[in-house]
Amino acid sequence: MPSTSSSPAAVPGAPSTLWRDRDFRRLWVGQTVSQLGEHTSLVVLPLFAVLTLHTGAGQLGALRAVEQAPILPLSLFVGAWVDRWRPRALMVAADAGRALALAAVAVAGLLGGLGLPALFVVAFAVGALSVLFDVAYQASLVRLVARDQLVRGNSALEGSRSAAQIGGPALGGALVTALSAPIAAAAGASFFTLSFLSIRRIGRRESVPERPAHPPRIGRHIHEGLRFVAGDPTLRAVCLASAAFQFFLSAVTTCCLLFLSRELRLPGTVVGSVLAAAGPGALLGSLLAARLPGRFGRGAVLLSAAVLGDGAFLLLPALHGSPAVTVPALLAVNVVFGTCGQLVNVTLMAVRQAVTPDGMQGRTAATINFAGMGLTPLGSLLGGFLADALGTRTGLLVTAAGMLLSPAVMALSPLGRLGRTLPAPPDTPAATGAHDRDR
Repeated sequence: MPSTSSSPAAVPGAPSTLWRDRDFRRLWVGQTVSQLGEHTSLVVLPLFAVLTLHTGAGQLGALRAVEQAPILPLSLFVGAWVDRWRPRALMVAADAGRALALAAVAVAGLLGGLGLPALFVVAFAVGALSVLFDVAYQASLVRLVARDQLVRGNSALEGSRSAAQIGGPALGGALVTALSAPIAAAAGASFFTLSFLSIRRIGRRESVPERPAHPPRIGRHIHEGLRFVAGDPTLRAVCLASAAFQFFLSAVTTCCLLFLSRELRLPGTVVGSVLAAAGPGALLGSLLAARLPGRFGRGAVLLSAAVLGDGAFLLLPALHGSPAVTVPALLAVNVVFGTCGQLVNVTLMAVRQAVTPDGMQGRTAATINFAGMGLTPLGSLLGGFLADALGTRTGLLVTAAGMLLSPAVMALSPLGRLGRTLPAPPDTPAATGAHDRDR
């Protein structure tokens, strides 16, 4: 159903008013700093384990798996909750919980009690609350602005998320190396506190889908979301491509952290800077996502960007020599990956939101998140296993080759045939015509 907001941002045909809407800016600020805190904390704990506790590849893979493990049991339930309740209230609760968890780690670390068991506990808690926030923010935008503002608003939110996803590791690496793990954890807690304050200040009452007198049980609600995604060819393809990408990206990341720090012997600050190189690329990708799909067709852009961005990792195992040679090459690879990855991400998000009715936004996002991010713990374990069994260089080559499975899925699905226009939701009269035009 369309948004019921009466603010200027919700007025159809007035996209220029989006950034003048104070509540949208508060959502954007809150989401941005929350994502920065999330991705900073995701690298603070593994780098602390590698550089300070000298953990092996298997332990590092297990730690990253624990960070990502809550996705599997929680995503579908969170999606059902989001479609029933107010997403912003759930976002505020998630921010408060993560701030407290990281603050507790900071205190324990300063008192000398920060060890591997504590890192496992905090990683799981932060991961669980991140699942809640990530699903809720995707549904929150739909209830804050009108449908004709979704592409612009989603591009802004996804642009900041992707930039934080890449910039967070750089900040985390710098904080752990230059200061200490407890101080880095305290910085992460401050990010979540800022997000809590910003989102809580949103004054507009968000719309909530009408609830029947006897709402279905949570299990049936979840089943409806699963059936909806599985029954739509476009959403099914998004789900499978996301699963392949996230699984192998998680494996590549585990191998890459070991490869950069042990094979190439780069310090933590350099590792963080290399990973951050995708940040400028993500910004460029956001700009390209507003132009290229409408000009060349969404399918052509998705396939070319996915092949180029994911395939760039195949160059990493060939790197040898001094930092003067390897660091520029690493920076170039990450810029390409950031640009292409952001282009794919924003394009896919727009397609997903376009074909999904408002009352299914939370469950659709959660289902795709469940299928995609739910496999990341297994990917982390695979990366650690391959690095141990085959060596970090060979393990990185194998996992990087697996990244190309995602564009292969797109090529064999309706995503590869999308044209310049976005498809419409299946329950609208324009749906069939939009799909025909895209072919």
